[in-house]
This record gives sequence, C-alpha cells and structure tokens, in this order.
Amino acid sequence: MILLTPDLRAALYANAAAHRRTIESGGIEPDPLRVVKFFSPVGAATWLATELDADGDTLFGLADLGFSSPELGCFSLREIASVRLPFGLSIERDVHFLAVWPLSVWAETARRFGSIIAAERELRRSGKELPQPPEKQGGG
Repeated sequence: MILLTPDLRAALYANAAAHRRTIESGGIEPDPLRVVKFFSPVGAATWLATELDADGDTLFGLADLGFSSPELGCFSLREIASVRLPFGLSIERDVHFLAVWPLSVWAETARRFGSIIAAERELRRSGKELPQPPEKQGGG
C-alpha cells in the first residue's frame, strides 16, 4: 500500500508551510484538521500525521506506540514504511479515516483515554461537536 497519495502529501506539505509561516510571523500556532492515520494491523501502534517536512520524510503529529502515552512529535515516514510485521504485513494507512477533529482534540482525548484508538472510540461515542468549516463560521 502507498502510505501517502500525492493529495495527502500535498496537504501535509501545505500544513507544514502554514505552520512555519505562522511561527515566523509570531502568529497563533495552527491546529490543523487534515491528518492521515497510519496503524499496525496486528497491534496498537497508531500515528496521526498533520505535517510533512520539506525533506519528504519527517512527519509531525500524534504518535502512539501502544504504551498508554500518546505524544505529539516528529516521526519518520521511511521508518514507518520499513516496519515488517508478522504474516508479511506492514504499517497501513486507514483509507476510511475522516479528519474531522483538529490535532489538539485528538491529542487531548488520546492522553485522557490512553491511546489514539480509545480516543477515536470516545470521540465517535460522545458525538463531540465537530468544528465548523471556515466558510460556515460567521458571515462567510
């Protein structure tokens, strides 16, 4: 499986560029909605990526290796792609994943419930209010 389609790659690059511009201008750090989810089909390891560095390898997002301590930080696309699991499996991209909550909501919920998997279950169960698209917020 291709972990990043050209569209996903472009969206991740765009998020990284927006983050850099905001930091350089002293603005409020962005809280991106667009994320891609990678997961282990035979374990609890899960990653939510929101940015891809210009090197084409360094992702930023929420990483959860299944030890009840999800963390925001950087991780390597090459390393994720090189993981070989039992039965000839590898890390996969969740093609059905919908990026409807910003990264801060994922991070807060994952820390509270101990994993990205539990956070996803809780966010769906709770019906947590979805953010409004920019064109729906005030006046547009």
